[in-house]
Amino acid sequence: MVYGQILRQPDDCFMNVNVGGYRQRMDQTVLKRFPQTRLGRLMCCSSKEAILELCDDFSPSDMEYYFDRSPSFFSYVLNFYLTGKIHLVDGLCVISFFQEIEYWGIKERHLDLCCSNRFLELMEHAWTGLDQTSEDQQLSSLGSSVEELSALEDDFEVFEGSWCANVRRNIWLQLENPGFSTTAKVLAVVSMSVVIVSIVAMCLNSMPEFNQVDSDEKPIENPVLAFFENLCVLFFSAEFVLRLAVAPSAKKFLLSPLNLIDLLSIIPFYVTLICDKMNPEDNADLENVGKVVQILRLMRVFRILKLARHSAGLRSLGATLRHSSREMGQLVLFLSMGVSLFSSLIYFVEKESEESELQTIPIGWWWATISMTTVGYGDTFPVTVAGRLIGTLCILCGLLIVAMPITNIFNKFFKFHQRQKRLELEQNKN
Repeated sequence: MVYGQILRQPDDCFMNVNVGGYRQRMDQTVLKRFPQTRLGRLMCCSSKEAILELCDDFSPSDMEYYFDRSPSFFSYVLNFYLTGKIHLVDGLCVISFFQEIEYWGIKERHLDLCCSNRFLELMEHAWTGLDQTSEDQQLSSLGSSVEELSALEDDFEVFEGSWCANVRRNIWLQLENPGFSTTAKVLAVVSMSVVIVSIVAMCLNSMPEFNQVDSDEKPIENPVLAFFENLCVLFFSAEFVLRLAVAPSAKKFLLSPLNLIDLLSIIPFYVTLICDKMNPEDNADLENVGKVVQILRLMRVFRILKLARHSAGLRSLGATLRHSSREMGQLVLFLSMGVSLFSSLIYFVEKESEESELQTIPIGWWWATISMTTVGYGDTFPVTVAGRLIGTLCILCGLLIVAMPITNIFNKFFKFHQRQKRLELEQNKN
């Protein structure tokens, strides 16, 4: 015997429901037609605790179930129990409507034909709007143009009362804001040109045509390229020291990502000079100095990132990657699952073929990776019919997997780029 039958009044064919002050006696035979709804489940409760899990209050003396919900919407619920169909409520937000029918245990399939298509359209539009609002809030939380301009104005206030405040402020604006004046634009063009020259010199230095050897047949740097290299580093060093000297806050300046990139592009040159002055034959601990020098010279590639200081697109790309960790994580997860699956499949169908190079699963990892990312070097490939079918499926899955997160990443990049351009326009106006 259930709890509702223990404390029954004589008229036990009805259930007393109170929704926000609106009282209604409901026929239990009607409720039994929908046992999965909230009121239908109430009839099967065997204890007061179970009843209170489904309603907000219960009066055993009156056998009345109280619900703290909208009484106006409950009239539509009553109509549902009588007709088996529910209709949209005019003037009610579609999300609120969805929350109400979810509370009462009414499924979307119970929507009448006249309302089902409209409900789906409104829900799609509502969730799209919520996603757009969420992304806008996320972007605004990362810093708006107004906030960055305010921070810029705060930096200017730091100059007040410091030594050579006007001169430092003027130099700082010339170096940091290319739109401040014609001189600032010229400095920006010169700085970017020096970066490009340094990158070109680094690339040419790797070509055999420009390699030279000394009298001992040891490779040395090309004198012309070395001259341009030294000239560029001196320019970078002078620019960095000057910007550090006139910066409103040295600590904030050194913690900036772009300034850290500038520092990393300079340090290897000076450390290499120190290492070159050391003689490995004089000290056994320095026998690996040559390898250290090569690694430090490789760090000159950081100069490529210096272009981000003069490109709104590169800064937007960096901000997009920095704030797309969820999408990037999903991409890596999907690719990892696909690589693991297809590398195992290709191994089992190709291992019996002597012509195939896919004889181990690790080799299958490499094949699956370049296939799913549509690179396809052609160094390893399936030779059996089953292997080629798996390869085709691998490529198709790779296209879908890579394409899914890319859309969100592109949308973020577009928003960051628009925000960066707007910030530059506002700075130029000021």
